[in-house]
Amino acid sequence: MEELLNIDYRLFHLINQVWTSAWLDVFMKFMRNQYVWGPLYVFLVGFILFNYGKQGGLYLLLLICTLSVSDMVSSRLIKKNVERLRPCNQVELEGQRRVLVRCGSGYSFTSSHATNHFTVASFMVASSFNFLGNLRFLFLLWAACIAYAQVYVGVHFPLDILAGSLLGTFIGYTGSKISNFFLYR
Repeated sequence: MEELLNIDYRLFHLINQVWTSAWLDVFMKFMRNQYVWGPLYVFLVGFILFNYGKQGGLYLLLLICTLSVSDMVSSRLIKKNVERLRPCNQVELEGQRRVLVRCGSGYSFTSSHATNHFTVASFMVASSFNFLGNLRFLFLLWAACIAYAQVYVGVHFPLDILAGSLLGTFIGYTGSKISNFFLYR
């Protein structure tokens, strides 16, 4: 376990301090900002409701339920039991990290940003309610960019992101299968 944490710290150092540039600083802060990704999700809700009516409403309800489970598992169950401090709150990392955004006061493991965005992405990819065709796979890239940005700006460790991404993928995939059952029975 100690070796895994050492790898995690080294990878955090590379992403947060070595693999950086001025334009990436701006881009990564931009990517993790809710005012950037929020409008995309609002647009998708409107698009689905406008084009698919009641069936779209049921799809969105099932997606929101899946997302609620995702957030509760990550934020309330795992974070509160693991209690891993964020890198931006660890005194021993003072001077060894860059913090480009406000540091949250909560715990770090698992990343709720990663969990929730990967939940939405994998739900949409695995869902039979396929209105985006192959473009739906861009949601995985979108989620990965947001997750990576969490490490880059100094608020999460790579293991927080990896675990959150895997958890979100599992919950989103499972939710999509349940959704498919209700939408197509």
